Amino acid sequence: MRGLGKGFPEGIAARGSPTHKNFQKPVPLFKKMVMVRLMDETGFSESDGGQTPGLMADQGAVKPATDDGAYRVLARKYRPKTFEDLVGQEPMVQTLENAFETGRIAQAWMLTGVRGVGKTTTARILARGLNYEVPGVADKPTVKLTQEGTHCKAIMEGRHVDVIEMDAASHTGINDIREIIDAARYRPATARYKVYIIDEVHMLSNAAFNGLLKTLEEPPEHVKFIFATTEIRKVPITVLSRCQRFDLRRIEQSKLIGLLRRISDAEGIQISDEALMLIARAGEGSARDSLSLLDQAMAHGAGAIEAEDLRQMLGLADRARVIDLFGHIMAGRIEDALGELQAQYEVGADPAIVLTDLADFTHLVTRMKVAPKSADEASVTEAERARGREFAEQISVRLLSRAWQILLKGVQEVQSASKPLAAADMVLVRLAYAADLPDPGDLMAQIKNGQNPFGGAAPSGGGGAPAGGGGGTSAMAVGMNYAPGSSGTGPTMQASARPQLSAIQGGRPAPQGVPQAAPEPQAQPAYNLKSLYDCAALASEKGDIPFKVKIQRLMRLVKFEPGKIEIQPTDDAPADIAGEFGRKLTEWTGQRWFVVVSRNQGRPTIHEEQEANQQQLLSDAKSHPTVAALLAQFPGARVVDVKVQVTEEDDAALADPMVSDPLLSEALGDDEDD
Repeated sequence: MRGLGKGFPEGIAARGSPTHKNFQKPVPLFKKMVMVRLMDETGFSESDGGQTPGLMADQGAVKPATDDGAYRVLARKYRPKTFEDLVGQEPMVQTLENAFETGRIAQAWMLTGVRGVGKTTTARILARGLNYEVPGVADKPTVKLTQEGTHCKAIMEGRHVDVIEMDAASHTGINDIREIIDAARYRPATARYKVYIIDEVHMLSNAAFNGLLKTLEEPPEHVKFIFATTEIRKVPITVLSRCQRFDLRRIEQSKLIGLLRRISDAEGIQISDEALMLIARAGEGSARDSLSLLDQAMAHGAGAIEAEDLRQMLGLADRARVIDLFGHIMAGRIEDALGELQAQYEVGADPAIVLTDLADFTHLVTRMKVAPKSADEASVTEAERARGREFAEQISVRLLSRAWQILLKGVQEVQSASKPLAAADMVLVRLAYAADLPDPGDLMAQIKNGQNPFGGAAPSGGGGAPAGGGGGTSAMAVGMNYAPGSSGTGPTMQASARPQLSAIQGGRPAPQGVPQAAPEPQAQPAYNLKSLYDCAALASEKGDIPFKVKIQRLMRLVKFEPGKIEIQPTDDAPADIAGEFGRKLTEWTGQRWFVVVSRNQGRPTIHEEQEANQQQLLSDAKSHPTVAALLAQFPGARVVDVKVQVTEEDDAALADPMVSDPLLSEALGDDEDD
């Protein structure tokens, strides 16, 4: 066209052209584009699904699928749209439902919780419920969003003109809050309420918080505030007191596994149950983290995901191998434990994660020890359940607690170490050596009582490595050298103001400066001691009848565990009876035994139980009809002894240690060694 100005699009005349009288001033094309874009952002046009001002891209606003079929991550594709879709937040949903039904709708809500539990999503669903409107069906706030309402789509996509989202991490100042305060005076354009969603509200400055207080306390009736934060402690108490607070909980593993299963089935992905359990465990109760891992696993496995693929992807160790490693450590097999850790490291396991898994399994065994029903949880595998129960029966809570403390500190050391594998090796060595150390409280109690605290703590060797590794004893026992009776009535420390540590051989302190040669290990028969009755029988077998009498008459049992016995001596017992008992058990069995004096009340002695049992037999005999008839026929007669006739079946039962009754055995006259 003649007369067009250079640089102007066709149809727009420049000055000097025949048609310039129709235009006061040429309008550049970029200004038209800006005008169209502003209309889109106000919400009047839904052509491009843009975001509202203040909504950052990292907030994950859901957009409609593009025409080119761009992929959306699972966390956005399956974002909940109704309260029923929220997983694991039933208490909050119940509270909101009751509030909406009774009309007790608060002016502000504070949503807090760890990452990925649905704070921003819940805020949008809450805004949708506040502005829910279906012509002819629903016209009031509700949590029952059965069908899509007039404003639902725009609110859930983050582009509704009356639902304003602001990221406080990038809008921290008082000027941003002033804009909210100024805009809050005006009524909503189309919806019932004007809703302000402020994410990461703890990032606001003090001035911004103070500027918001008055409006937050007395907002206009058409304004609602919804805050979301992961750092609730950083929010001023003056703000919290003006809000209803909801703590969104971590999602339970069983519910998280169910969610992952439904989504993987919907995506047509084949994934094993064990792999889902690994993802749920790594997600730590966060739905978004778990779905991100599932997204990554889908790309890694190309349609079929197995547990081994997940372990390689996440640097995890096989759970069964972690349990094996736990068993090696608790048994003192250091060489096997270090070899197992090396093998796991070579296949890609992170040493810090291996120690974390060890700590998790230690926690599981402890829970099974104190709360056996913990084994029935859905997140516990069959291998963990079976072997966890086995360990719970064998290991004391004190040892499990000690292992937990060492592992907890060891994880931090490995994470900060320049050589993580070497640091993890040292943690395992420390844990194995500490597994059999006596309790400090028991040692101090024995020292105060004037006893040798290491009477039963003698290893069979001279302080070598734990058994199964490089030879030597099960663990190294150390103690303070002291000289009983040096001064005063109690033990005194030798030669220096600080306690001296030395290896204990045979339950006695090693002489200073004189190296001790490790004795040749001698084969010992295996003994399964479960009670003082077994110990008395062992003393009889070894021909030590005087000490058998001491066991029967001078010791009240408080607690009996493999390798450790707690007793309460009688008043006439020798002061060193616990140390003597420990030394003899160690000598007889070839195993390390700790015998400690407890301040708790013990059971009656074996002799007292035998006498009580004999009196019960006499009483039962007197009440027997035949015996009563005989006593009536012979005035002055009395029952002086009772002998029980034992059949062959009874002999077989008594021979079975699982069903034998030591009291009955003693009552039947098993006292020939006395």
